Amino acid sequence: MSTALPPTGPAGRAAWATDPYANALRTGRGPLFLRRSDGWLLPLDVERWCADADAADLSALRRCEGPVIDIGCGPGRLVAALATRGHRALGIDVSEAAVAHTRRLGRTALRRCVFDELPDEGSWGTALLLDGNIGIGGDPGALLRRTAALLAPGGLLVAETSPQDVDEHVRVRLDDGRGPQAPGTHFPWARLGTPALLRYARRHGWRTADQWEADGRPFVALRRDRAARAASQSAENPKSAAVIRSQFPRNLSGDIPLADS
Repeated sequence: MSTALPPTGPAGRAAWATDPYANALRTGRGPLFLRRSDGWLLPLDVERWCADADAADLSALRRCEGPVIDIGCGPGRLVAALATRGHRALGIDVSEAAVAHTRRLGRTALRRCVFDELPDEGSWGTALLLDGNIGIGGDPGALLRRTAALLAPGGLLVAETSPQDVDEHVRVRLDDGRGPQAPGTHFPWARLGTPALLRYARRHGWRTADQWEADGRPFVALRRDRAARAASQSAENPKSAAVIRSQFPRNLSGDIPLADS
């Protein structure tokens, strides 16, 4: 279960507006990491985010139904690919640089957090949480509840999980790996393997629609039980939920321990 970490809020949003992330998107390359409080570095795959959607991405996009909301869209490769495939697609991200990059592709994106008021709540056909974004805010249960509120009845959530069997809840900050830096803003973040995500999903009224792996990246498609969705919406006002950041790391494929940590 998630520890009682505070939500990211404005401080976490500010972290993703800092130079390391914005610079990485401008140049289209890293290095860029999340640094955990214990000194480990978690690499972020900036080059892949800034490229066209690859075969593994397309394996997920082929399963999308109806209009699609990409939560934590980054520089917009998935939104662009979805539009090419004929979907109405919206990307949301708290990073101004990411939203600007997506718009330069001629696609639609808003600078919003997933817990902000969003267009067409309750009517999206598919929500995407790829590239590690299932860890947004460090509380997978809260994120699953919020995602259910965005989807139409019977809508689909397509999520990418960690290749490792983990259920990890930590605090991290951005780091460009280029030597000593001023302490950055720490924010809560989670990493889930497929078994952990399925446990959270069952707990929150989702059923498994599909599981697969492509190019070493594991994916899960979930559907929200209609009765559970209605019950949760009547019991919870999304605007009362804590604000959780919508741009979390992409494809955290491994950990790099620091020799001096």
